[in-house]
Amino acid sequence: MTELSTAHCEACRADAPRLTDDEIARLHRELDAGWEVVTRDEVRQLERVFRFDNFARALAFTNAIGEIAEREGHHPALLTEWGQVTVTWWSHKIGGLHRNDFVMAARTDKEAAAF
Repeated sequence: MTELSTAHCEACRADAPRLTDDEIARLHRELDAGWEVVTRDEVRQLERVFRFDNFARALAFTNAIGEIAEREGHHPALLTEWGQVTVTWWSHKIGGLHRNDFVMAARTDKEAAAF
């Protein structure tokens, strides 16, 4: 378990700076394997696919991540399919990656370990 997995999100303002390449690389090393930095519509995002034995487990995981997101006030894109959930984190206000996204990715990993 990393320090990120026990951290909480900080308030993110629209004028908050996006993470630099070096900061992204450093924080990325603190996450479990499987997270990728992807770019969609010129917005950098963190994404990982989690696999499950069936739809019910995938849905339960989706709901667990949704509960964490609500508590933190930071919400991912969640794609739930039979046997898998794709989780994508980025900070909408700044149009890119913030430390909060890495905190939530680490907390997602921690939740996944319980499944």
